[in-house]
This record gives sequence, structure tokens and C-alpha cells, in this order.
Amino acid sequence: MSTLPLKGQHWVTVRQHRRTLQAAGAAVVLVLAGILGLRIWDATVPDVRVVDGYALPSEDSRAYGLLRLALEYTAIGMVLLPLLAGAFVAGPLIARELESGTYRLALTQSLTPARWFRAKLLTATVAALAVTLALMAVYRIGWGRVSGTWQLHWSDRGPYEATGTVLVAYVLLAVAVGALLGQLIRRTVVAMAATGLVTGLVLAALGALRWTFLPVRTVTGQPVADGSMALMPEDGLIVDQGLMDSTGGRLPGYFCDPEAVAAGGCRVDVPVVAEYLDYHPRSHFWPTQLIETGIVLALAAVTLLVAFRVLSRRHPSSPAGS
Repeated sequence: MSTLPLKGQHWVTVRQHRRTLQAAGAAVVLVLAGILGLRIWDATVPDVRVVDGYALPSEDSRAYGLLRLALEYTAIGMVLLPLLAGAFVAGPLIARELESGTYRLALTQSLTPARWFRAKLLTATVAALAVTLALMAVYRIGWGRVSGTWQLHWSDRGPYEATGTVLVAYVLLAVAVGALLGQLIRRTVVAMAATGLVTGLVLAALGALRWTFLPVRTVTGQPVADGSMALMPEDGLIVDQGLMDSTGGRLPGYFCDPEAVAAGGCRVDVPVVAEYLDYHPRSHFWPTQLIETGIVLALAAVTLLVAFRVLSRRHPSSPAGS
């Protein structure tokens, strides 16, 4: 299988960082081999039929347990992938060359600073996206088997990023942040740390806000002493739950006092008429993904524009768009 013909600064960039690219490719192959092997092993152990005709993995299937564990750790690693991509761009790709002055050699080869910078970013972006998309495809091999189980719900941090479009957007944002901070800081380690911190803060902030993008749905039911009657449709994400008084006000807790129930009520302090449950249905997954992806891509575009502005100001003889 022939490789893509790379020329000029693209070839130089790949040549300079070939060990990092080889390590990234090897990591993808190892993850693929592990998940595929566990998936095949798990298929050799028959499921167990339970009530209502459902089939559940056998308790004797060690492969299923290992597959779940592998998917959990793979998802965590994929969430950290943007931080790694951004740190690489900020440090080894940009800041190191500016810190050591080796970028001047490239500028003697009839290259403008903008073309040098653009070639670096394009090469890094293609490599980062290739690794990201490959890992997402590998993750899908095992996802269908374990989805919906503990810590592997569609809304959980990790599976949410690994099975949607937001991870690609975060990788692009991390590349843009690395390009900007690598220029501004010009110190390899500091630029890597700063890029990881900024990218991580954006990940954490939007992760905390993503379930506010769309309005929740609400179901109600009669409160009971020993359980909840406000039943959420299958596979939803619970956002809030509690009791409602006669005025429609919401109260904490969703269990009635047994003594009050015996007396014909729910709580002795306030009149409770119903229990409520706010949730996001699974149908909110893709709209939420697309909204968050749009926000992140907009941030990436603005950050990249600022990075090229910084480049043009530090090299006024060579406009950023040249």
C-alpha cells in the first residue's frame, strides 16, 4: 500500500515527528486488537435468557466484564485526546521551533511565515483527525454490546464524546488553541501545559452546560411511601426529581413519609399532590451533540483567526493570508 505523496513543509513536518505519528498509529492498532479480540471472545459465551425474554450476558463471561472495562478506559482516553493533540501542537510543533529558532531555516527555503505555519497546522490537523476518527470507529465495535450499562450510558462523560461529533470539534479547537498559545508563550513545556489547561477548562465548562441546551421533559405520578411512581421513559437521563405541593411548587425528595401515608397523606408539613421527574430522552442526544459541536467549532475558528493575526503582527512583512 503506497503512502500519500507529501511535499515541502508537509514532508518535513511528518519527518520531524514521525516517531510521535508512529506511536499514535500503534496505539490505535493496539486498541483495535484489544476491543476486537474481547468482542470475539465474548461472542463465544452464550447469553442467558431471563424473564420477559430478555437476554443478558452470562455471569461466567469474563470477556464481557473485560470488554466493559476496556470501553470505560478507552472512553476516558478519548476525552483526553484533545488535550494531547493541543499540547503536541503547542509544544513540539510550534513553541519548540520558535524557542530554538529552527523555524528560520524553513523561512530560508522560499517559505513565508504564513505558509510555514499553515503547513504545520494542516499536517497536525489531518493526523489528529485521522487518529480521532479511527478510535471512534474502533469504539463502536464494542459500544453496541455494552451501551446502557453502568457508566456506559449514552449521556455519560466519555461515551457521549466517543459516539458523537463533539470529539472531532474539540480536537480542532485544541489544535487552534495550541497554535495560538505556542506562538504567544514560545516555551515548549509551558505552552503544552497552558494549552492542556485551556482545552480542559472548555471541555469541563461545556460538559457542565450541555444538558441545558434543550428544555427537559417532565412526567408526574402519584407519590407513594416506598418508591417512585413518576416513571421515566426507557433510557432517558434524569435531570431532577422531587415532590409537588398543591400550588405547583417543587419540594426536595421523592419519597413520602410512611407515617403520613398511613394517615392518608404524603408529608406532615406540606400538602403533596404529585411527584415530578425532569429528564432528557435519548432523542436529545444528536441535537445536543450538534449544538455543542457548533459552539466548539465557532470557538476554534475564532481562536485560529487570532493565531494568524498574531503571526501577521510578529511578521508584518508576510501577511497571514499569503
